[in-house]
Amino acid sequence: MTRIGIIGAGAIGGVVGGMLTRAGYDVTLFDHWVEHIDAMKRIGLRLSGPLIGDIRVSVNARHLYEAQEISDPFDIGIVAVKSYDTEWASAFISPLVRDDGAIVDFQNGINDERVAAVVGRERTLGCVITIGAGMYDPGHCIRTDTRTLGFKVGELDGSDSDRAREIAAMMNHVAGAESTTNLWGERWGKLAVNCMANPIAGLSGYGSGEVRARDDTRWLCTRIAAEVIQVGRAYGHNIEGVWGIDSQKFVDVANGADSTELDAELIAGAQALGAGRPSFLQDVIRGRRVEIDALNGWVVEQGKAVEVATPINEAVSEVVRSFPVGELRSDPANIGRIMDRLG
Repeated sequence: MTRIGIIGAGAIGGVVGGMLTRAGYDVTLFDHWVEHIDAMKRIGLRLSGPLIGDIRVSVNARHLYEAQEISDPFDIGIVAVKSYDTEWASAFISPLVRDDGAIVDFQNGINDERVAAVVGRERTLGCVITIGAGMYDPGHCIRTDTRTLGFKVGELDGSDSDRAREIAAMMNHVAGAESTTNLWGERWGKLAVNCMANPIAGLSGYGSGEVRARDDTRWLCTRIAAEVIQVGRAYGHNIEGVWGIDSQKFVDVANGADSTELDAELIAGAQALGAGRPSFLQDVIRGRRVEIDALNGWVVEQGKAVEVATPINEAVSEVVRSFPVGELRSDPANIGRIMDRLG
């Protein structure tokens, strides 16, 4: 039986770990939130959502210090933590996975090479995640979306490997999954989604679907995505789609083309997100550090390196960073602060 270790049992890690456990895989969940691990040990992991219902799964949950009790190595390790926790989490899971095993990056942002630098590039794969998930109480993870395709698994070198296909087949027990030979293009497409939805939701308080449906925030989201696409293309990546929409449409609209078709696609797609909140907004609600440096801030730095201007991502980053860590409070008025910086 395939043995899987997951570092980071939050919204995504919890949904993945719980559903794989339910499918019969040998899964161990690690997390540093003590109350969350204790709740799962005591009464199991509650999973809910429109495609899940409301179920409880008996999972193998461990505190970080209990890793010393692991005697048999995992076949697969999954890194499902915040971007700013990448290095220590990769170092944590690496020795627990067999030398010829696979370690898969399940994070927002583009951190695959950071994981590879710790665990070895030959062991590393990436997984682009398009499901939505939330967690607000210990022991309870929620899948919030109703999308069909949830995961794309790929090798860092773009090869078509058996292990990528096998991991994708495994992930089909959680949501629709497939392997890809264009991991970096998929990563940049998802980065555009995260950059346009996460901070705008966190700043405003609007949900994942609402930021795409409202005229004011959709205008910003479209132009944020266009900048991300242009930076990614400058690095030579083939960014086919952004949230299932032709990436060129964002660039065209940002350059003055009629937005009617793109607006309609964004509004229609928002319905599949339901009432979900992106992870950035969840962090704001909980008073946690946010991932701006791995999202919009990272795009700004990458844009400078290839001489692609990113004024809107820069304005968003500046507004988020104007709040001390843990003190950002969602308020629609924060959208105006972005617009003020744009002049």
